[in-house]
Amino acid sequence: MATALEITAASVDPEILGLPWRTPLEEWPAERLAAFPRGISRHVVRFVKLGSAVLAVKEIDETIARREYQLLRVLRRLGMPSVEPVGVVSGRTDVNGEPLDAALVTRHLQFSLPYRALFSQTLRVDTATRLVDALAVLLVRLHLAGFYWGDVSLSNTLFRRDAGAFAAYLVDAETGDLHETLSRGQREYDVELAGMNIAGEVMDLQAGGFLDEEFDPLRVSEVLSERYFSLWAELTAPESFETGDRWRVDARIRRLNELGFDVGELTLTTDIDGTTVSIQPKVVDSGHHSRRLLRLTGLDVEENQARRLLNDLDAFQAAEGRQADDEEAVAHEWVQTCFEPVVRAVPKNLRGKLEPAEIFHEVLEHRWYLSEQNGHDVGLLDAVRSYVGTVLPSKPDEAAVLGVDTQEMPVVADRPAD
Repeated sequence: MATALEITAASVDPEILGLPWRTPLEEWPAERLAAFPRGISRHVVRFVKLGSAVLAVKEIDETIARREYQLLRVLRRLGMPSVEPVGVVSGRTDVNGEPLDAALVTRHLQFSLPYRALFSQTLRVDTATRLVDALAVLLVRLHLAGFYWGDVSLSNTLFRRDAGAFAAYLVDAETGDLHETLSRGQREYDVELAGMNIAGEVMDLQAGGFLDEEFDPLRVSEVLSERYFSLWAELTAPESFETGDRWRVDARIRRLNELGFDVGELTLTTDIDGTTVSIQPKVVDSGHHSRRLLRLTGLDVEENQARRLLNDLDAFQAAEGRQADDEEAVAHEWVQTCFEPVVRAVPKNLRGKLEPAEIFHEVLEHRWYLSEQNGHDVGLLDAVRSYVGTVLPSKPDEAAVLGVDTQEMPVVADRPAD
């Protein structure tokens, strides 16, 4: 006699009951399945069409399924990038009454692909490196939340392109464990294991002729380790400063930029000791900054210029405590109070030197150097007066040159007048 099915879930779609749970997963009929690429798994995994939704079903031991289900629920509550758990189906038996493994059901992450599927396509080396960057970001976020993965690999990760961003998502928490905090040894072992797994998977892809010979499997795993430890140090190092010292926020952003990461979110917390900044990194695709700036402000500039201007916009939003406000409204205010006053401050006889966006970028560079030299935040108007008086006049007239790329400016010795 068949045992009764048991479904553990926060909420149950009645259509789930109609799935062929009495049949081993590998024998489910094709009309029930959705054609999505799957990563390598030690268990049978199938994508199932359920109305307008697609679910991922993994056949696995009941105890492990229930544990993974609970872990995924906690990770989702913590805001971690992971697949959404739907439920656990247990009490399965086949038509002869023989027991079947339980099934862990998760919601398919829309527009996602297994990392292996992406590496199996024709990818440039620098693009592949940025995909590994995204995995490093994911691993850092999980470790900050106290999650020990225990089996970091390309196969256990999903990749999604989201509004120009490269994002990695945890898809398999079977070997994971959640702690209050992780020790250095736990983190280092997770990273070491990730490096070995990734190197092995890249070697497999090369052996199959899917990757160019210029790919160095060991170097790919080294990149993950380098990115992880650099990012961990940058994100966890405490930093406090006086309210108004925006140049310190800018310095923190610069260090992340030098590591190859862009800033997705700024959080400022004011306490008795001053203001503490925490930064959420995000790996972005080519052209993301110019598209975002155009959407928010109408300014159509080059990518590097847009990146610099958006960094200032994000710092402005955080410093003004406007994170909860409409982004476009804040951007409009930034244009009126920051960007346009700088452009208007340039005398007419000097406006042919550089485009407005490049001038604003150089003023921000000048301001940052002045603030660093003075040890406190130099106001924007003071910075533009100093820049117009000491830097801009010596610039060649580039009125006919469009799209000037941003360049680093030399450290200046000038200080604004008191």
